[in-house]
Amino acid sequence: MNSFIEELKWRGLFADMMPGTDEQLNKEVTTAYIGFDPTADSLHIGSLIQIKILAHFQQHGHKPIALVGGATGMIGDPSGKSAERNLLDEETLLHYVDCLKNQLSRFLDFSGNEPNKAELVNNYDWMKNISFLDFAKNVGKNITVNYMMAKDSVKKRFSGESGADGMSFTEFTYQLIQGYDFLHLYQNNNVKLQMGGSDQWGNITTGTELIRRKAQGEAFALTVPLITKADGSKFGKSESGENYWLDRKKTSPYKFYQFWLNATDEDAERFIKFYTFLGRKEIEALIDEHKTAPHERKLQKKLAEEVTVWVHGREEYEKALKASEILFGRSTAEDLVSLDEEIFLEVFDGVPQKEVAKADVLGVSIVDLLSEKSGFLKSKSEAQREMKGNSISVNKQKVNDTFTANETDLIDGKFLLLQKGKKSYFIVKVI
Repeated sequence: MNSFIEELKWRGLFADMMPGTDEQLNKEVTTAYIGFDPTADSLHIGSLIQIKILAHFQQHGHKPIALVGGATGMIGDPSGKSAERNLLDEETLLHYVDCLKNQLSRFLDFSGNEPNKAELVNNYDWMKNISFLDFAKNVGKNITVNYMMAKDSVKKRFSGESGADGMSFTEFTYQLIQGYDFLHLYQNNNVKLQMGGSDQWGNITTGTELIRRKAQGEAFALTVPLITKADGSKFGKSESGENYWLDRKKTSPYKFYQFWLNATDEDAERFIKFYTFLGRKEIEALIDEHKTAPHERKLQKKLAEEVTVWVHGREEYEKALKASEILFGRSTAEDLVSLDEEIFLEVFDGVPQKEVAKADVLGVSIVDLLSEKSGFLKSKSEAQREMKGNSISVNKQKVNDTFTANETDLIDGKFLLLQKGKKSYFIVKVI
């Protein structure tokens, strides 16, 4: 079996392939592509598997092409959708295309002169000059409506299985346009394989059929499973339904790190195969080690480290790790003070805060700061009682009744973190 396919299989990332795919990959360096439609100004973690498949493909000596769908993004892929997507205006779409190009260039090797160096293409470049009549005559006549209607993505929409009321002609043409992408890349870039999620099988095989009929050529398809959590719930969204994005401006590296760190034991065992480049022996050793001491969460920590470093770099991972350790008490006051405002507020998201004048914070008795100045505690007597009970901390460090804050205690020059006991926090924002 081809080493690339073998890699996918042991990682649990293989769903299906057309007959002859294995033989093609063993025969020669093969060029394959995966498409990414620009539906936002960033990819989210739902796209990480597709990116990783291309990276594995390149590591196994083959040539990957990442296609950004400037043309198909104007229409919207009906696969897995129960309703028509809102169409984007051209200016927004072109902005999204540029953003995705920049992101994808971080994950694949586009440099050097190796025969398998990665390429980035945009299907708008070859679709923009084709008229509707030319497309209908030269492409549409090669694929029957019966063939297109038999695809699952179409059947489900027409049968009402997905809760939708049919589909527009615009969406119906999507598989033809994607199929034409494959034909164009076959003829111009020597692409012989298209890969994608298992929901893309129908669109991909439309391309192989178009290549067979139009170019009398042979091309192949390979799909990977759609990822869900072990409990069957949707992967890659927060409890409130928000996406976890690859752009740090949309999802901070800290939140990104926390997503992977909070994986269940069952999910972590699957995800470390899916989303890291660790080898089989190392992963199996980690899984065995985790099972002997699951409370240490070594699997989740390694998973979170590997994926965060891959997406955001080592420096951002170290910041996220430090922030995480602060939350769970394994850090110094210096670590806390060194946090920037964004990470500090994310770590202590939901903690009540109050703006207090600098003159009412710096050099002020801790008892007064806890009570009258901040309102964290109801009265001076309560503050004094808690001080005697040794339950008050400032910036995660225990303090006594002689403590007064100074400039060096301020987090990012503007915050103090007050704490009563283990779980009651209050943020003073100095103005």
